[in-house]
Amino acid sequence: MAIKKFRFLEWQVYQDAQELFSFILNVVEKLPKKYRYELGSQLVRSNFSVVLNIAEGSGKISDAELNRFLDIALGSAYETLAASDTLIRNKLISQKDFEFIQQEVSGICDQLGGFKRKIKTINNN
Repeated sequence: MAIKKFRFLEWQVYQDAQELFSFILNVVEKLPKKYRYELGSQLVRSNFSVVLNIAEGSGKISDAELNRFLDIALGSAYETLAASDTLIRNKLISQKDFEFIQQEVSGICDQLGGFKRKIKTINNN
């Protein structure tokens, strides 16, 4: 079975992760300069990891390898929310921005979890 080249570009979870990444770049740009590098770059890196691991996993031939990259993407999504929670608790981002990030991360996690369940179902049949 051949894998479609660059199939991740069609995946909704990848598109949603990209949308969240664009939003996070704007949020980080609004952070006070003294927090932009340390806290802001960590938030950007964690969300970028979601995007990149979805893409990298899509190129793997085995379901086990794809699943491993989806696990990493899931962990990075949780990290993105934790970083955002730290920023809201310290009044560095707005409640509205935090709620949007939380909603998007939740949707991405649901999609990644669904993907993992689908892979498990396919492998059990």
